[in-house]
Amino acid sequence: MKRGILIITFATICSLSTIDCLQAQCSICTRTAQQQGERPAKALNAAILYLIGVPFAVAGVIGYRWWKNNSHP
Repeated sequence: MKRGILIITFATICSLSTIDCLQAQCSICTRTAQQQGERPAKALNAAILYLIGVPFAVAGVIGYRWWKNNSHP
């Protein structure tokens, strides 16, 4: 149990520490963001990361609960 929490905590810290250097934009979004300027481009990038992060978090919680319920006989 402690090992799982440690792994999840480490993965969360690693993913949050590199969020500024991630580029989550497709080529169309990149072109649109470049036309708007630097500040709106950063906001658009953050919104894209948020929109992709929420479904992964929900799937992770559901998967963890499923694994936890099925791992004990």
